[in-house]
Amino acid sequence: MLRLGPALLARLARAPLRAPLRPCGAAAAGHGEEQERFVFLEYEPDAAERAAVAVAAAAPRRERELKPRRERELKLKSRRERGAAAAVPSLSDPSVPPSGLSCSGCGAELQCGDGGAPGFVPAERYRSLVSEGPAGLRGAVCQRCWALAHHGSALRLRLPPDEHRRVVSAALRRPPRHGRGPLLLYVLDVMELPDPVLPQLPALLGPDVPAAGVLVVGNKVDLLPADCRGHLGRLRQRVAAACARAGLRGAALVDIRLVSAKTGYGVEGLVSRLQRSWKCAGDVFLLGATNSGKSTLFNTLLRSDYCKSRAPDIIDRATVSPWPGTTLNLLKFPVINPTCDRIFRRQERLKEEATKTEDQLSSEEKKYLNQLKKQGYLVGRVGRTFQQQKSSAEIDFDPDTLSYSMDEDPRDAPKKLEEREGFTHNEVKDARWCFDTPGIVKEDCVLNLLTEKEVKLVLPSHAIVPRTFILKPGMVLFLAALGRIDYLEGEKPAWFSVLASNLLPVHVTTLSNADTIYEKHAGQEFLKVPMGGEERMKEFPPLVPQDITLKGIGATEAVADIKLSSAGWVAVTAHEEEELLLRAYTPKGTALVVREPPLLPYISTIRGARIPGTPAYRTKKPPSFVENLRTTGSR
Repeated sequence: MLRLGPALLARLARAPLRAPLRPCGAAAAGHGEEQERFVFLEYEPDAAERAAVAVAAAAPRRERELKPRRERELKLKSRRERGAAAAVPSLSDPSVPPSGLSCSGCGAELQCGDGGAPGFVPAERYRSLVSEGPAGLRGAVCQRCWALAHHGSALRLRLPPDEHRRVVSAALRRPPRHGRGPLLLYVLDVMELPDPVLPQLPALLGPDVPAAGVLVVGNKVDLLPADCRGHLGRLRQRVAAACARAGLRGAALVDIRLVSAKTGYGVEGLVSRLQRSWKCAGDVFLLGATNSGKSTLFNTLLRSDYCKSRAPDIIDRATVSPWPGTTLNLLKFPVINPTCDRIFRRQERLKEEATKTEDQLSSEEKKYLNQLKKQGYLVGRVGRTFQQQKSSAEIDFDPDTLSYSMDEDPRDAPKKLEEREGFTHNEVKDARWCFDTPGIVKEDCVLNLLTEKEVKLVLPSHAIVPRTFILKPGMVLFLAALGRIDYLEGEKPAWFSVLASNLLPVHVTTLSNADTIYEKHAGQEFLKVPMGGEERMKEFPPLVPQDITLKGIGATEAVADIKLSSAGWVAVTAHEEEELLLRAYTPKGTALVVREPPLLPYISTIRGARIPGTPAYRTKKPPSFVENLRTTGSR
């Protein structure tokens, strides 16, 4: 047996794990099916990942050792559950009427009568909250929001397919308040262009909705890398073109703003625009498709100068989750009245903050800013000019409770139930409100076919790093098991740049091996999504093809994007006048869109050197940018 000394073991523990690159295509003959996987050397595992690899390597042996013990424990647990099943009270109680109060996370009415309906709270917990008095249920969240916020899991609800549309339509058809129709803030995911819900907006409003106008907010720009100078102006033009195709133009279209509700980019500009043009003329409704970021924008505006100063201490944040349809009813906060004095003070704050550099920020601000930089390319700092001044709290204590003898342990005083402070009548009697509404469910969307774990992998939560491959005719590109593109005919190689969640694998193989690869690895770790093996794939719809013909316009500019529903897209770049015949696949019942012109036409230029022996290029991540922070060393 070979024994290693402590010094050598320490060196091996510090050494980065490197996976060897495997050849692909003809050069991979004799290497089996592992040749389809590519490893990018830029992404070396850190210490935590190396520890996870070590644990995974020891897992099979440990699993064999623990298997008999776990089987015994499961049998005992099953006996206990069967024996105690009759003694366990029901979680629901249909005899208790609904509360009339809304969940502070999703807006559904709190109730304990139906566990499969929105707003459900287990009966025991519900009674406990009611017993605390009027403040008990105020600010409480339902079981679904609790599971989303604390466990990242979504509880299935029996919602009719058009329930979201009904709630939104009913809210918009209310009689106009303050003599003015509402302003509609339509939140659009720029990665989803052409937006599938935007053309439905006129039908949703109807002729009897006196809307004052629509301000379109292009969200999630932080996830897209800048492929060239002025890429945001081009994105804005793409959004404007989508609005024109949907019949939204002229006086009805108030403005188009590009923001990131998550990192705060563009939010201060949006607030300034709303306060200058809309002021406090009427209510504001956030509309949009599911997963467009409405609730995230609602939470960001709640902590900004757009909201009354006391509201953030009274109103809870909306529940945010990648699971579609998180918001089930209306949520709202009161809009501040932008008087001339307030606008002036706000502008002074923005000017002062724009002169700061990163070195002048506090340690907490730097830490938060660095976290946002890792999550997105475009970052903005959202502050507050008007904050409620909190009076210094008096210290209330009981000497008898605090004193204890040497033979006793100290005991904390019982906590008093704090009644949640609310708005006064004068604060809200003439208030204008900003409403968050349920998202309109997108039809023909691949997310509707996925489980909650799969949705988390598919929806990008961090800045997308483009992955570029050069393919010859007869080669195939897989995006997980959710999309496939075959390069059937062409004279020269072409570049295929994948823009999707960094967690989704991309694999390249030959046309002759593609069907075998899919049949063997769909549902497995190799293709990752869907997950669940053969049983999962039995219920998952098959991939259906669509032929696409493209003509190249240059080796540095993409001719079109092939959008594989909401799983991502592939930008195709080919030599000038080069004709390509492609065949793209998506799951049956989902939308496949050829987007011309492409969203990021020069994305193939954001790449590193070619990886020898493979069709892949090394990845490159552009730097992040903070919009309202002076660059160090600039004047």
